Amino acid sequence: MPSALRHILFPLLALLLITSPAASQISASPPAQEPAGADPQPGYGAMADILEDEAARNALIAELRRLAAGETAPAAPAAQDASLAREIAHITNAFAEGIVARIIAAYDRILGLDMGSLSSQGMINLAWAAFDLGVVILVVIGTLWFLRSLASAAYRRASEWVLARGGPNSWTRRGLAALGCGLLDLAIVAIGWFVGHTVALFALGEEFGRMDTNQSLFLNAFLVIEITKVVIRFLFATRYDGLRLLLIRGEDAAYWNTWLSRLISFVGYGILVVVPIVSSTLGTIVGSAIATFVYGVGFVLTVIVIRQNREPVRMRLQAMAERTQIGFASMLLGTLARIWHIIVIAYFSVLALLLLIHPKTAFSLMVAATVQTIVALAAGILLSALIGRAIALGIRLQPETRSQFPMLEERLNAFVPATLKVVRIVIGLVVAAIVLDAWQILDFSAWISSDSGLQVIGRIVTVAFVLAAAFAIWLVVSSWIEYRLNQQTGGVMSASRARQHTLLTIFRNAFTIALVVMAVMITLSELGLDIGPLLAGAGVLGLAIGFGAQKLVQDVITGVFIQLENAIYTGDVVTAGGITGVVEKLTVRSVGIRDLSGTYHLIPFSSVDTVSNFMRGFSYHVGEYGVAYRENVDEVIEVMKQAFEELRANPEYGDDIIGDLEVHGVTAFADSSVNVRVRIKTQPGQQWAIGRAYNAIIKKHFDAAGIEIPFPHVTLYFGEDKKGSAPAAPIKVIQPLSTDVDEDADEEGPKRPRRTKPPKKKPAQSTQEGEPDIPSEGEV
Repeated sequence: MPSALRHILFPLLALLLITSPAASQISASPPAQEPAGADPQPGYGAMADILEDEAARNALIAELRRLAAGETAPAAPAAQDASLAREIAHITNAFAEGIVARIIAAYDRILGLDMGSLSSQGMINLAWAAFDLGVVILVVIGTLWFLRSLASAAYRRASEWVLARGGPNSWTRRGLAALGCGLLDLAIVAIGWFVGHTVALFALGEEFGRMDTNQSLFLNAFLVIEITKVVIRFLFATRYDGLRLLLIRGEDAAYWNTWLSRLISFVGYGILVVVPIVSSTLGTIVGSAIATFVYGVGFVLTVIVIRQNREPVRMRLQAMAERTQIGFASMLLGTLARIWHIIVIAYFSVLALLLLIHPKTAFSLMVAATVQTIVALAAGILLSALIGRAIALGIRLQPETRSQFPMLEERLNAFVPATLKVVRIVIGLVVAAIVLDAWQILDFSAWISSDSGLQVIGRIVTVAFVLAAAFAIWLVVSSWIEYRLNQQTGGVMSASRARQHTLLTIFRNAFTIALVVMAVMITLSELGLDIGPLLAGAGVLGLAIGFGAQKLVQDVITGVFIQLENAIYTGDVVTAGGITGVVEKLTVRSVGIRDLSGTYHLIPFSSVDTVSNFMRGFSYHVGEYGVAYRENVDEVIEVMKQAFEELRANPEYGDDIIGDLEVHGVTAFADSSVNVRVRIKTQPGQQWAIGRAYNAIIKKHFDAAGIEIPFPHVTLYFGEDKKGSAPAAPIKVIQPLSTDVDEDADEEGPKRPRRTKPPKKKPAQSTQEGEPDIPSEGEV
């Protein structure tokens, strides 16, 4: 089978299979009752057709005689379950029998015409009617050709004006020129129609001022068809490139203009002129057969055009999909490029089906369904494109808003795009429902107005509102907490970055859990689920968890109160649970501390009885310095003040000192020293660095002033007699205590041992800015 013939026969076969159920139902169903006040002419015409058909007339007579004899109609056979293949065979057989019956009836009608009953005068009248119709056709076509020849100069100048001044892409000039020429073309059509009416009314016919019905049918069809062809020429200007609204090649424009004009002329004049004339002359059966032939030929030509342009249209749509920047539009165009021919063939198949089943209302139904489909698809595509554009762009806040709410933009960009994607899916479902409703596949409008539809839509809207409200509340509360804890907003209290991170995480997580639970419960309740058992089960489960995890509950409750009292921040140096170090991790249940040796300790809050925070508000370096008993305390205090002034003058430490030196005086008389205590007020966390630096300066000043810092020593007492004299100490040096000897001593005399001084400690190095200074065990 040739490819072109296969492309024609396969759609025809599909059309026959689609129309077979309707045709069989129409042929088997009894005639519907005419409503009150309806025009009785269609019923009379059908009765006349039955009486003219000999077979139908005989069947009607037999039925009337049976009813007159009082016989009842034979009972219909009981319906039996049939397979799908049997159902298809039955439907196909019924449709084929219906088609054959129509053909036989039309053939019998043509053969049954009594040509001999027509008198010579009747033949003459028929010839004159045909002649008058031919004259009207020639006058209208001649007027149309003459006026368009005169207007061709105007069309050419308008095209040259667009191409010369505006360029090929000047939409303003092109649109104005095309609109003006289109109005001129419509005026030419109207003039041709008016001239044809004038000739038919006043120059033809037996009576002056009266028009034959056939002439009226042609003139009305001419007006409708030519206006449609004007619209086609408005889009595909063949000879004038400047007037073509669609920017395509001249060959493509000529192709589409020719094929569309032929289809419209063939179907239009065939249905609007030939079929009514044949129906009035030869009967409605023959007219219906002619209409079916016209529709079939038009459908075949349409399928041929679609198959010829399958690849060019596919390539053009794919090129558009590659150029677009919107992902949804690109996907839609790519899908349409693969299946566009199937959609168009299905569209014209439905049109042919409606024309066969409901010829009087087919065009109105198709126009309404097509307009509704186009509007729904256009609105859906536009909204989806806008939503896709919004998702791609995201949400950008002002710099001032970002500084006050650093995490607000991130939260919005995490939630809003997902919500827009859900909205786009809902829009797609609504558009699909509207399209199905337009083609009467799904009664969407009736479902919406029904109780079940209103209930479903109400629940969906309520659930969407609950979820949106929950997110809005969470966003407001999180942003408020962030605003209050932000250092740059100048709120009630400027909190540190550690406090901001800790409290924001804890409070936001706790509030989020509570809000999610409430939103889920309300959503399940709106969806019709009984949440009573869920609440009861949650209560029992919570009670069981509470008894089984008392330690965990104690950890959480203690941690909550510790956080509410601002006892610990991340980065603080604290003592908790007997461990001293830097807080690295802080949750509502535990605290993670890294001590001076680098060991990480995870301490649950249930084990914390006391929290000692070394970095809250301010700190003190408390120094207690021992001097020899022989030193003057006032002189020692004065030297310590001089050392403090030197320390405060140091730019590395001066900014961290926030008070004068506090001298507490002599605090103790130790075994070998007199202890003097002082205190320096510092910034939180800087007391250890300040203390080490001050110790180094104190040592330097004491050495310069000759103030002795005693080391541990023991005084030996050998006793005395009653007279007060003491015996000689029996001391004998067996081994020298040190290899160091006095170089000035006599070589033969005893060697005097020299005391070895302890090594000097290096002054402590200051910590880097921003890093907590962990105290040593001695400092704590």
